[in-house]
Parts: sequence; C-alpha cells; structure tokens
Amino acid sequence: MRTWQVGDVMTRDVATVREETPYREIVDVLVRRGVSGAPVVDGFQRVLGVVSEADLLHKIEHSGEPEQRRIFEGRRRRGARGKADGLLARDLMTAPAVTTYAHTALPAAARLFDRERVKRLPVLDDLGRLVGIVTRGDLLRVHLRSDAEIREDVVQEVLHRILAVRDGLVTVQVRAGEVTLAGRVDRRSAADLAGQLAARVSGVVRVSNTIAFDADDTSLVDAGPVTPVA
Repeated sequence: MRTWQVGDVMTRDVATVREETPYREIVDVLVRRGVSGAPVVDGFQRVLGVVSEADLLHKIEHSGEPEQRRIFEGRRRRGARGKADGLLARDLMTAPAVTTYAHTALPAAARLFDRERVKRLPVLDDLGRLVGIVTRGDLLRVHLRSDAEIREDVVQEVLHRILAVRDGLVTVQVRAGEVTLAGRVDRRSAADLAGQLAARVSGVVRVSNTIAFDADDTSLVDAGPVTPVA
C-alpha cells in the first residue's frame, strides 16, 4: 500500500543562495520569492546550511547596541551577535542543515520537524543534491485529499489488494477524512487488520471499525505458546 512521501508535497522550485551571497541580496531573495528561509548551496547543489528570516533579524535586533553590553553576553547572544555582524550567507546561515529525502514518508518527516524544531527541510536526492524543500505546512496538504480519493484507496488497496475481501462484504464510508468500516468477514484478524491499514491511508483522520467476524482466530495467539504433554 503506497503512502504519501515528502516528494508528493515538496516544492521543487527552491529559492537558494550561495555562501558568498551578501546580506541585502539574501533579503531580496526571501522577499521576492515570498519565503522565510533558503538553503545555502555550493556549485554541486549540495546543502551547506539554511539562512532564514530569524538569522537575518539579528542585524536589526543588535543594531546600535552599546559596546559595554557585549562584554556580558552569554554564548547564545554571542552567536546572535556574530550573525548580526555577518555580511555573507556563510556567516549568517545555520549549519549543518537538517535535511530529508524525497522518499521519506510524511509521518517520519513530521517526527523530524518535531524533534529538530525546524520550520523547513531541504530535500536531497540519493547523491546529496538539493531537489526540493518541504515545510510543516506542506505536510498538511495530505489532508486536502477528497473523501472519494481516500475511499478509493481503502477499498482498492486495503480491502481488495491486501485482504482480498470480496465486494459487498464490507462497506466503506468517508466523511471529512473520517473512515467508517462496517460489514462482516470470516476472521477477527482480518477485521482488525482492515482498521489498522485503513488508518495508514494518506489523508485519513480517524477510523471507526465496526466490522463483525465469524471466528476469533486471535484467541490462540493471545493464549501464548502451548506446552507439549510429556
């Protein structure tokens, strides 16, 4: 069963800058392209870092700051002051960049966003070259899939292809991304698996599984191994 990947939602036309790109030109790129950050790349499209609005704002934040105050700066403020004094992308960027790949599943990308506390991920190919960029907002696009598209995936991929459930045995209703499964199958394991797999279909928000079954084939598994009689 195919799930959506980063390559399905990323932006391929990426605004980039080079290490030697000056401050004013970086600002122009971000404003002109309507983005809040841009990867810094070398001549082989390898990502060296990312420069964002937050990196650039340090220059405004520390403008006119008294010299005496700099003496008592902590490490974090010294880093910010360094970026405030920077004139080129190499001095302003955050490095190394947190990156991902086009074949990364969206749930894995979401966990990466959460763990690294970043707003954007440059997307690399298998040779480490930039091929796109994905933002947190891009991941939400999976939930713009229509109910009809979601239902088609549940019916064709889950019920027919994986579980081989015949037509008419299970009904599928989808409303605002919420899937309701009903009907009857021969085994409890099949009913449970239908709900689990339906929840993995891209765009599904919740699954209500009311599929009934003729036989509980999970009871022997739950009981644990049987000890042979000597």
